[in-house]
Amino acid sequence: MQDRTYTADAEPGDEVTVAGWVHEIRDLGGIAFLILRDATGKIQIKFEKDEMDEELVETGLGVSRESVVKVSGDVEEEPRAPTGVEVTPESLEVVAPADPELPLDPSGKVDADLSTRLDNRTLDLRKDEVQAIFEIRAEILRAVREQFRDFKSTEITTPKIVATGTEGGTELFPITYFGEEAFMNQSPQLFKQLVAGSNVERVFEIGPIFRAEEHNTPRHLNEATSIDFEGAFCDADDAMDVAEGVVTAAYEAVTENCSEELEALGLEEEFEIPEGDFPRLSYEEAIERVNATGELDEQLVWGDDLSTEAEKALGDDVGGHYFITDWPSEVKPFYIKDHDDDEQLSTGFDLMHPRMELVSGGQREHRHEHLIEGFEQQGLDPDQFEYYTKMFKYGMPPHAGFGLGGERLIMTILGLENIREAVLFPRDRQRLSP
Repeated sequence: MQDRTYTADAEPGDEVTVAGWVHEIRDLGGIAFLILRDATGKIQIKFEKDEMDEELVETGLGVSRESVVKVSGDVEEEPRAPTGVEVTPESLEVVAPADPELPLDPSGKVDADLSTRLDNRTLDLRKDEVQAIFEIRAEILRAVREQFRDFKSTEITTPKIVATGTEGGTELFPITYFGEEAFMNQSPQLFKQLVAGSNVERVFEIGPIFRAEEHNTPRHLNEATSIDFEGAFCDADDAMDVAEGVVTAAYEAVTENCSEELEALGLEEEFEIPEGDFPRLSYEEAIERVNATGELDEQLVWGDDLSTEAEKALGDDVGGHYFITDWPSEVKPFYIKDHDDDEQLSTGFDLMHPRMELVSGGQREHRHEHLIEGFEQQGLDPDQFEYYTKMFKYGMPPHAGFGLGGERLIMTILGLENIREAVLFPRDRQRLSP
């Protein structure tokens, strides 16, 4: 609509055409109001029944909530109106009527459970607080890209259909690819290493990953957004510096550019940017601190992964973001390099929010013969990954990187209870549509 005015731009004295959804209708007898909502806000449409065309009044007051309407008229100042102005309509067109029986209430007056909301995402997104989540998500991804560029990194796109899984195992979605078996990629890990080994050196990718894990928790998805970095001539400390910078930049961007969205979510007073450097705890120190909290039924021992309960106990103890470094080699993937002076310790690290893990990374094994040994130690056939391993014969520099869960980042920044709230159309064990 070329002649359309957004509601936020309507000023007293203007003659406008506004278009949007019917948010609500208030009939007070001789006068009635239709509240029209668009992407920029709401505006009041005034109907004085005795002074206006009868058909216009009937059309305006007879339309069902969430119908799409187009209204033309004069804007007048009205301090009692929700936005300080109102439109006296000269014409009203019902562009697309809505069924009076809505599966959920976009005004938010009647709560709906998450499953109903996800089944009717278009209606759900008409709520200010839901729309705010995805405006903030967009801002976070913009800021992350900008921060990577500041780190002299080039954005890349890697294949999502692959012949072999990044880490082997059964957590793969098989597909048929022109009569051959293929898989949806678990991670861009191997491909981003190959590009970092070229003259490009520092790369990042923001894209989907697919994991056929049978988790059914508030923080797991089967299709997720991975924020990946890989840098040549980087070690684990360099990669941690980048990860910390990216996460901090996301918080800063939300603070600077999303004040209205934070207000819609009720977070304007409590939202804080992480202060200071993120502590870096060794794996050994981490399990000692977890055990010292006394929160676990059984003490952790060397080689244990951190359970959800352990992560919570340590997160409460640290009180902010922190890294866990120097994990046992046996629990990290084949491509993570071990320390030169202790092969029992890897250069792998995780970046933790007090609620959950956000990042997994480390320095990569760049020496061909050691890489092949790593495959064999983890029961993988290096011949199946020849496209990857052969490039390590041609001058592969030391390199390091990480993968950051995009939805987990959004979830923890906004304090969301369920990771599905950070995805428009989530995919999990029970949800394949919409």
